[in-house]
Amino acid sequence: MTSAAPHKPSLHLLIAAPRGFCAGVDRAIRIVELAIEKWGAPVYVRHEIVHNRYVVDSLKAKGAIFVEELDEVPDDAPVVFSAHGVPKAVPEKASERGLEYVDATCPLVSKVHRQAERLVENGQHILFIGHRGHPEVIGTFGQVSPGSISLIETVEDALAYVAADPNALAFLTQTTLSVDDTAEIIAALKRRFPAIHGPRGEDICYATSNRQAAVKAITKRCDAMLVIGAPNSSNSLRLVEVAERAGVPSKLIQRASEIDFAWLENVRTLGITAGASAPEILVRELVDLLATGFAVTEEQVETASENMQFKLPRSLAAA
Repeated sequence: MTSAAPHKPSLHLLIAAPRGFCAGVDRAIRIVELAIEKWGAPVYVRHEIVHNRYVVDSLKAKGAIFVEELDEVPDDAPVVFSAHGVPKAVPEKASERGLEYVDATCPLVSKVHRQAERLVENGQHILFIGHRGHPEVIGTFGQVSPGSISLIETVEDALAYVAADPNALAFLTQTTLSVDDTAEIIAALKRRFPAIHGPRGEDICYATSNRQAAVKAITKRCDAMLVIGAPNSSNSLRLVEVAERAGVPSKLIQRASEIDFAWLENVRTLGITAGASAPEILVRELVDLLATGFAVTEEQVETASENMQFKLPRSLAAA
């Protein structure tokens, strides 16, 4: 007589929508794939094209070679610049060396770059709200002359900043920040410097805002939250913070294999989302693994619909 299969505890999954890839990430990955089709392997990519190990490894398998600096690219090889944007000096150096290059900078990041250039041309000093060392911050600072832009990371920074001319200030923001944190910093800057200029529209990108709103919507109903994303992904880290601020224990994982089932022992409803660089296949991988230990039910909670698409660079559009 065979023994009955052990009873699996129930686990209801609230899967956030929107989640995962945004239009800028889709475009950047396609640019690398098309570059490989056009020029053949290998194609070099300066920095991770997007912050996701699965994506990077998949592109490596197709013929991409990832490097940190342009100096590592051979003279006769094509190179792609990452979605986070690069300082002006990088494409200039590539041109000087006669390299074929394609810029995969997200168009929403490029918009911030153009805003920065215009503000400095108009004689304004930029207070840039962002995280020190992030590639997007480095890229934006590299669009303008040194000394024309200052980094503001926190409300404390905003309160401590000493302006040479309070009437010639403007602010811009990194596109992947916490919506709530950034609003507090901007409010502090406006209180201190009433004449400060801000962008006409929101610099935090639609995908970042939408994913944070989706997490907020499901935190009201879940016992814990798992965010699929990379530890160096700003937008993924912000999703963890949003859940934790709502009082929901939250963890960032890169792959399903990182799950500690003991952490889910008293969880009956689990929220799941994915950062803007994480492909949907990783969400399904997570659900499948959870189903090995739980009697899983799924519910998608959609808070916004996304249909944004960005054009490919002309050099690759017909590839």
